[in-house]
Amino acid sequence: MSRDLTSVFMRQLKRNLPQNGCKDVCGVTCFTVAENKHLHYWFVESQKDPESSPVVLWLNGGPGCSSLDGLLTEHGPFLVQDDGTTLQYNPYSWNMIANVLYLESPAGVGFSYSDDKKYATNDSEVSMNNYLALKEFFRLFPEYSKNELFLTGESYGGIYIPTLAERVLEDSSLNLQGIAVGNGLSSYELNDNSLVYFAYYHGLLGESLWAALQKYCCKDGQCNFYNNNDTSCSASVSQAQQIVYNSGLNMYNLYADCAGGVPYSTRVENGRLVIHDLGNNFINLKWSKLWNQKLLALGSVFKSLKLDPPCVNSTPSAMYLNNPYVKSALHISPDALNWEICSAEVNLNYNRIYTDMKTQYLKILGALKYRVLVYNGDVDMACNFLGDEWFVESLKQQVAVERRPWLYYNGETQQIGGFVKEFSNLSFLTVKGSGHMVPTDKPIAAFAMFKRFITKQPF
Repeated sequence: MSRDLTSVFMRQLKRNLPQNGCKDVCGVTCFTVAENKHLHYWFVESQKDPESSPVVLWLNGGPGCSSLDGLLTEHGPFLVQDDGTTLQYNPYSWNMIANVLYLESPAGVGFSYSDDKKYATNDSEVSMNNYLALKEFFRLFPEYSKNELFLTGESYGGIYIPTLAERVLEDSSLNLQGIAVGNGLSSYELNDNSLVYFAYYHGLLGESLWAALQKYCCKDGQCNFYNNNDTSCSASVSQAQQIVYNSGLNMYNLYADCAGGVPYSTRVENGRLVIHDLGNNFINLKWSKLWNQKLLALGSVFKSLKLDPPCVNSTPSAMYLNNPYVKSALHISPDALNWEICSAEVNLNYNRIYTDMKTQYLKILGALKYRVLVYNGDVDMACNFLGDEWFVESLKQQVAVERRPWLYYNGETQQIGGFVKEFSNLSFLTVKGSGHMVPTDKPIAAFAMFKRFITKQPF
């Protein structure tokens, strides 16, 4: 193990333990919410000026995936290496300029747990518990209570962040300044409809399938690939989704290789049924629920279920976080489960209440004082850029700056980071050549974007 870096990391964590202690049953690195749920967190203070730097909450998606994945593989101060023991310093860490709170939510995810071991939950309950966790953070760390607050996340964070912001903006004790969502699920309908166009214009579908999709799913210039009752349309859409999700392509980055080779959608490993998270590739929530029921039934044959994102190598993070030395330094409760990148139990028992975030965004924007950023890696297929661009346009905000390239410095040379369109308090931004996890694929561009966002600079 790279002891020097690990020791630095752990010392930083210990500096950020609550000064007044945390004496409840979960130890000192979790927030107790709703009486019996204990949400594990990892707080990294700003390397620049912790006292005046903003506090940034980060949530990964799933639902049911750990925010420590964001810490250790995306934008944390140290990144875990392929051996699962070595850490490498990240010069583009977001805590270069911000205090970042990585929260494992909901209970059942990562090291977060519930006393009753029941992990079925829903969008509304999760937003409330995340709000309670934030309140607990500022109670335990009152020195940050006046700092600017930003809520950020990716993927299913497209649901988590706006629903949390809806609660936070009504609490005047929290100094909310804005939200940022990366490759977020903003609308099931727009995400599914846009994916078919994305796939075709990236050369995945071919002319015959495209002709069938146009014939059976489109009428009077309008196409419905989301909940079309035409059986021929449904069959054609299923073919398209098979190509996108089940043919061996990396759904999180079209142009990246698949870690470990082409995966099967399910496999058995040490008596556990391992399933690959196929994102939101079901045309509507009814089919998603049927799929979950099927997997739970299959899982009952085995000891347990394990949820793996396809083409993502989560083994190094799992090795590192389940190392007894690391768990001891993190003060992990003995009641917590072993760390996994995503919880199958949480995901398969999750009730998705919201199918569109328009109401939440309009409420946030209507306050006329919060900065909102929707950003997308432009080669992601799980939550593609076109669907989020359509969603942003549907909000009908006043345009401040028309769509244009945005630039950043890569060393001494200036490069195009992607494209951006700016509205009054809202920006839609793409990151060129990046997939679902933007800070992993394009760390320099991602840091430039993040810095401009929290410092309220134009893109």
